[in-house]
Amino acid sequence: MTTGVPSSTSPARPRRSRLRTLLPLGVAVWLVLEIWLLTVVAGAAGGFAVFLLLVVGFVAGSAVVKRAGRRAFRALSETLQQQQGGAGAPGPGTGRSEGNGFLMLGGLLLMLPGLVSDAVGLVLLVPPVQKALGRYTERTFERKLREAGAGGFGDAFQQARMHRPDGKVVQGEVIRDDAPPSAGPHPPLNR
Repeated sequence: MTTGVPSSTSPARPRRSRLRTLLPLGVAVWLVLEIWLLTVVAGAAGGFAVFLLLVVGFVAGSAVVKRAGRRAFRALSETLQQQQGGAGAPGPGTGRSEGNGFLMLGGLLLMLPGLVSDAVGLVLLVPPVQKALGRYTERTFERKLREAGAGGFGDAFQQARMHRPDGKVVQGEVIRDDAPPSAGPHPPLNR
């Protein structure tokens, strides 16, 4: 039985963002650049020198990650002790864990094999760069939050729909057979 509503054979896809489109290309270019640069350095200095560079980068990166993890754990412990001791929120001078995320990222980039990632990782270990990136990240995050706006429960329920593989949205309600019949149109509130 047909309802007179034309059915589309292909579901409408939402438009992909520019970042999602260009990110795989950027990763591929980065990998090719890393491999090319390693071969150039290996041709100039020798394979053993490149191997030593990679090992030193991995060891230095793991030391940086370990140090950042210890700083983060120490800051967490101090915060918990202050809260248990009855003190309020820590003051602005007690936040020694600023930049732990960038330290961790710098260490991870040092651990990755490649000279470009090592250079970016070393740049991320410089405190003024960490502070500048932290301010930029914070401003961008706050701007994105303001643009998103506040949503209510209606928005959450509006998004709770079942999507079929063909792209159609099916709206409905669940009726349980094992539920006892209620006296009126709404279930009793004493459950």
